[in-house]
Amino acid sequence: MEPKGFWCLQLHAHLPFVRHPEFEDFLEEDWLYEAISETYLPLLSVFENLLKDNIDFRLTMTISPTLANMLADPLLQERYYHRLGKNIELMNKEMDRLQNARQFLPVAEMYRDTFYDCKGLWEKYNGNILKGFKNLQDLGKLEIITCCATHGFLPLMNNRKAQEAQIKTAVLDYERHFGRKPRGIWLAECAFEPGIDEILKAEGIRFFFLETHGILFASPRPRYGVFAPIFCPSGVAVFARDMETAHQVWSADSGYPGDPDYREFYRDLGYDLDYEYIKPYLHSDGVRRNIGIKYHRITGKVSLGDKQPYNPYNAREKAAQHAGNFLFNRTKQTEHLAGIFDRQPVIVSMYDAELFGHWWFEGPHFLNYIFRKMHADQNIIKPITPMEYLEKYEFNQVSTPAASSWGDKGYYEVWLNGTNDYIYRHLHKAAERMTEIAQKFPNSDGDLRRALNQAARELLLAQSSDWAFIESTGTMVEYAQKRTEDHIANFNTLYAQINENRIDVNFLANLENKNNIFPNIDYTAYK
Repeated sequence: MEPKGFWCLQLHAHLPFVRHPEFEDFLEEDWLYEAISETYLPLLSVFENLLKDNIDFRLTMTISPTLANMLADPLLQERYYHRLGKNIELMNKEMDRLQNARQFLPVAEMYRDTFYDCKGLWEKYNGNILKGFKNLQDLGKLEIITCCATHGFLPLMNNRKAQEAQIKTAVLDYERHFGRKPRGIWLAECAFEPGIDEILKAEGIRFFFLETHGILFASPRPRYGVFAPIFCPSGVAVFARDMETAHQVWSADSGYPGDPDYREFYRDLGYDLDYEYIKPYLHSDGVRRNIGIKYHRITGKVSLGDKQPYNPYNAREKAAQHAGNFLFNRTKQTEHLAGIFDRQPVIVSMYDAELFGHWWFEGPHFLNYIFRKMHADQNIIKPITPMEYLEKYEFNQVSTPAASSWGDKGYYEVWLNGTNDYIYRHLHKAAERMTEIAQKFPNSDGDLRRALNQAARELLLAQSSDWAFIESTGTMVEYAQKRTEDHIANFNTLYAQINENRIDVNFLANLENKNNIFPNIDYTAYK
């Protein structure tokens, strides 16, 4: 029996490219290692168990090119595996230490088992978990989409070739990892301006996602609001976020993640334990920092010192309850929409993937319970991918989406304001110069081609929207500034060497080793 409507879950998995082989360990590399243990491996485990239990699930997931390159990098794989081994060693010690602290023993046991599970799944794929996600895509359960090559904010690029290179490089890199071209894309920060869809069309992209008002303010006004896709004039389809599901899951104040029984993110063993005891599990500099292991629950609006012990069983029970509530609300929402539409509506829920597990520790359990309940308990709403919906409804309204993003206030202010506006004159000039040398040397080889390709890498890395975002939010500002400045400086040095026919092969080799993203990059994308 046909359902009355569909649920399209889109998880955006992205981290900026952070790789520092010149250091033994590096604070910002922890972003990747924490996300692997807390988000990517737990999600992969949930999906594989659903498959094993014959649960019919569907979702769409961005794996951004920067993230894919880090997950496939042997150095980062080795460093993560070493870190995981240290986590297991610590938790085995904790099991002994906590024998007489019964209120913390269950959570310590949970962490120990979780890390062992991560180790087993990691070893199953020999450290390259992209293979696991590719398997799910090949089986039709997961639609993996790409993103702008380095999460570049396209509307703030005043060079069309620079915009095109972000997409062309992403498509080429996606093929390297997943064996086919991507059918969908997540525009970095959902940032759109009319005309970008034409670039997507030229690269074979069939659909993308926008924030709610990107479709609601489209011209002409969409008949079905955000509950059906529209076609851009180019023919590329656009799906937009349903805000009701966003608030229920995203908000730490009014949404599920703020429940008192869930794990408290901001209290961490890196600060709680005796220094000499925890020191072997810190970085080589010995400075206290979060290590990703947390023994307390949210409790309520109390100080960190008053947080109560975390109970994994109670938290999972709460995740099951919240999954049931979420499904109940989606069925009621679907029944209402189906009563006024002449087609099956699609409810699009868009989230950062790292919300599930990293920020909201119980998030992967929540998704597991939703898919199981959706499969077994009702036939009103079923999961679907964008391509499946477009195959079901081939004809859709043609409309031009509005310029928009999913950042604060809905437009571009987060990435262009007084804290970060200085970077754009440098990015614009570098893009202009990259186009110049790509056209000047259209058929290069040898060291010249290597230098041109590395110049393209440095420009792409400088264009990452993450650096402007970090400067705007005021966190890790020094690192974000340094990354932008270093990549621009590297680019300008290469530009001068290329034009003056004096390529320093040692300098070039050092950059190729350090900033080794996109091994099959082709600088002629800028021609």
